[in-house]
Amino acid sequence: MNTFGRNFRVTTFGESHGTALGAVIDGCPPGIDLTEADVQPFLDRRRPGKSPLESARRETDRVEILSGVFEGKTTGAPIALVVYNRDVRSADYGPLWNVFRPGHADFTYQAKYGIRDHRGGGRSSGRETLSRVAAGAVAMKCLARTGIRIRGRVIEIHGKAAPDEMEQEIRAAMEAGDSVGGIVEVVAEGCPPGLGDPVFGKLDAAIAAALMGIGAVKGVEVGEGFRAARMRGSEMNDPILAEGFASNHAGGILGGISTGQEIVVRIAVKPTPSIRKTQRTVNADGEEQEISISGRHDPCIAPRIVPVAECMLALVLLDCLLEQEKYRGFSEKGTGSY
Repeated sequence: MNTFGRNFRVTTFGESHGTALGAVIDGCPPGIDLTEADVQPFLDRRRPGKSPLESARRETDRVEILSGVFEGKTTGAPIALVVYNRDVRSADYGPLWNVFRPGHADFTYQAKYGIRDHRGGGRSSGRETLSRVAAGAVAMKCLARTGIRIRGRVIEIHGKAAPDEMEQEIRAAMEAGDSVGGIVEVVAEGCPPGLGDPVFGKLDAAIAAALMGIGAVKGVEVGEGFRAARMRGSEMNDPILAEGFASNHAGGILGGISTGQEIVVRIAVKPTPSIRKTQRTVNADGEEQEISISGRHDPCIAPRIVPVAECMLALVLLDCLLEQEKYRGFSEKGTGSY
């Protein structure tokens, strides 16, 4: 399952400590203006080492477009994107070659494949999201032609919502050799009504699957989300007036189909599992031991996950737009015209 999408299909590749990471996109419409400069800003927002409160790994994450673009425009052929790893320190993971780190995918990858890349988690590393962002940046470029805009932000860190308090929580966790999680909100505006395919292809279900596919995400809610369970129907329902909806408790999706309002999604991001605090675990032989994880890790991954969530939402919406064109002719109406 390294390929995402039905129409705008993305296959990602690469490991945290491998030679490179990247993505191959098949199904991108032709004629879209595209250069490395369109992709790089998204990768810059995601890359490590920008702040003392982030991983100290120093990667420039410079993207190269290998195919699918001619004279600055997409041709309709597969687009290959690659980013080479430049600051790999695999020796940091030497002592962990046969140890299952708590909170990581070490145990489950070993159980599934019988082999795993212990260097930074290999394919299960958060660095894998680089490929998603590169592909999502291309999707963003396509969506811009339709008037759809996507924005994300951190709204909470370890239960705190004020910016200064969020920073304090991250700093305190880092000093304690621990980590904290947070909540990220992503909003898409300008999305036309009618996107999504009931019954098993609902838009909110597709978005939830895409966002839950991000390694650190443990929960997704659309609109009021779990708060809806504590509301009455008279509070939750969005009145429909001649000029449109009076509110947006549904988060822009009804019956699995977009309403034309802003699509509002929030994700719960777990604390980074790599911490210096001593933890109990076992090795591959089932022997109990204690470990303290050193190396370069984020005390909170939520800020760096924002562009990842934006790009995953972009991939879903573009894929749904292209699907809609098959039987509603969105391009003829101008909504999905490229």
